[in-house]
Amino acid sequence: MGAKEKKAMKKSLKKASAQQKAIVASREDKDAEFLPLEGGPGKKIVESAEPVNKSTVLYIGHIPHGFYEEQMEGFFKQFGTIKRLRIARNRKTGKSKHYGYLEFTNPEVAKVVADEMNNYLLFEHNLQIQLVPPEKVHPKLWKRVNRSIEPVNLVEVARRRHNKERTLQEHQKMVQAILKRDEKRRKRIKEAGIDYECPELVGKIQPKAKKIKFTDDQD
Repeated sequence: MGAKEKKAMKKSLKKASAQQKAIVASREDKDAEFLPLEGGPGKKIVESAEPVNKSTVLYIGHIPHGFYEEQMEGFFKQFGTIKRLRIARNRKTGKSKHYGYLEFTNPEVAKVVADEMNNYLLFEHNLQIQLVPPEKVHPKLWKRVNRSIEPVNLVEVARRRHNKERTLQEHQKMVQAILKRDEKRRKRIKEAGIDYECPELVGKIQPKAKKIKFTDDQD
């Protein structure tokens, strides 16, 4: 064997040993990612833990007509204990604004409801349910939760407004408004080409207020 052949053999042996060392090192790195069964050095596996949910309040939107407090409580209490419930309503009419808030005692139950019941089809409406973080819950959110809103009787309000006693100036102002509307109506009828004579309004001319003078002879 010549000198050149010996040098080539040494180079090939060195190259093979280097490759073998690299393979062993890579295997050790891979094995280090797992904890050994019988003890020994090893790296701890870092698990990505999900953030713990602490929200118990749910926002519910797209609430259909007829699905009010009693119906909502009967529907959602199958998931868990309900602490508080509120549907936003108009203060004057008492009608629903089609959104509200629901609070469970258990945050896990609230998360399950938010995940499973979002976009749930109810009476041709898709319920929009979302968790409300504790830091975003308004301090006055549950202020009127136990108060019942009595709707304003608009018919009674209109009746009182119509039947109230008016002064002469108020009466004249009301008559002028009626005459103005009547004039516009007559103009529209004439522009439409309709031959019709509207009757005159009764009470168009109001008598002036009389001043009563008392003499010394009258007691």
